Amino acid sequence: MTTYKEINGTNIEAVSSDPANPVLGQVWYNTTTNVVKGLGATATDAWATGGNLNTARSQMGGSGSGETNALGYGGESPGGEHAQTEAYNGTSWTEVNDLNAATRLQCGIGIINTAVLAAGGYQPPGYQSKVESWNGTSWTETTNTNSAKGAGGSAGTSTAGLAFAGVPGGPMATNESWNGSAWTELADLNTGRRNGGSSGVLNTAALYFGGEDPSSTAVTESWNGTSWTEVGDLNTARAELAGIGSSTLALGAGGFAGTYKADVELWNGTSWTETTNIPTAHREYGKGAGLSNTSGVIFGGKTPPVSAATYEWLGAGAPVVQTFTDS
Repeated sequence: MTTYKEINGTNIEAVSSDPANPVLGQVWYNTTTNVVKGLGATATDAWATGGNLNTARSQMGGSGSGETNALGYGGESPGGEHAQTEAYNGTSWTEVNDLNAATRLQCGIGIINTAVLAAGGYQPPGYQSKVESWNGTSWTETTNTNSAKGAGGSAGTSTAGLAFAGVPGGPMATNESWNGSAWTELADLNTGRRNGGSSGVLNTAALYFGGEDPSSTAVTESWNGTSWTEVGDLNTARAELAGIGSSTLALGAGGFAGTYKADVELWNGTSWTETTNIPTAHREYGKGAGLSNTSGVIFGGKTPPVSAATYEWLGAGAPVVQTFTDS
């Protein structure tokens, strides 16, 4: 990293607070904290710790485009199911309007945090086919899925979504597509599973990886809009892992396979590669927020106990604010 001595003498902008949207390579001096900072790029894959959720919980639904645009909703803690919804801005979580019904294990669909579907999930006494739609302000009940489902995968947007796999009745292989007004049953997965990781920004291109059938598996399947195809396995078989990204650039993190996992793997469209672990092993993740495997955010889960932790993924080359020191 460049030090203060190496840049001393260069004209550096003096500001009273850090700029809200610095550009790569920008350097400034914060007169309030008396610190020189700049926006550089990460040399290697890394995780940063973000702001904690207001309510610690696991088995949440998640949606959004990345570490500055995420929505977390539902979930559970030892007290039972939750209806709380929180929005993340890259620094902190803000409580917004609750789900209409306290639910966990929903299929979370949506690539921005102002247009989301929460499909299915568990509400005592059982799994549901209920669906709620988020418009950035409030949740509204909309058309049910054709079959009850929870602990499955999801992809797409609030008007063109996909919900697949999960439970009840043992690990399911079912697959349904949403067109903004109705659900249509499509081709099943090759292997019925629950508690896998999922990714996909379209309802015609999705990835489902890991899970239980009923034991932990490394199987990965890719959806092309018509059928599912088995592709390269995860390096570490596990269930209850977080997933972010697209069908060709995905990330799977954490999970459980007899022990709590911190392992992280990146999908490049052909195979999985192991990369930097999350700071603390977690299980019972829901879907995170992120459009590719180069940036995103995962949150909640269980360590144990249930967690409020937020981890931001900074892939190699991702912009990050750096502090310069006189050394």
